[in-house]
Amino acid sequence: MEGTLYDWAQDAISALGLPDDGRWVGDKQTVQWVLDFAREVAQGVARPGAPVGAFLAGVAVGRNLEAGPQALEQVRAALEPTFPAERTQD
Repeated sequence: MEGTLYDWAQDAISALGLPDDGRWVGDKQTVQWVLDFAREVAQGVARPGAPVGAFLAGVAVGRNLEAGPQALEQVRAALEPTFPAERTQD
């Protein structure tokens, strides 16, 4: 792969034909949020849960694109109660 993960995310947005008002989903901050969230799921729930959690979060955000980046925190708030208790206390 040439370029960075962030470059690829921008290319992927174009390839998927996402609307201009949803292009924020591939910005550096959002990509980092997804990586951090996947790590939290892998460490707190189960390692194979990381891609599943990222996919589910993506579906939820996709249904709420108009909320902008706030949609990410809405997803986190909705899913945190599903994480094991010791993980949510961090």
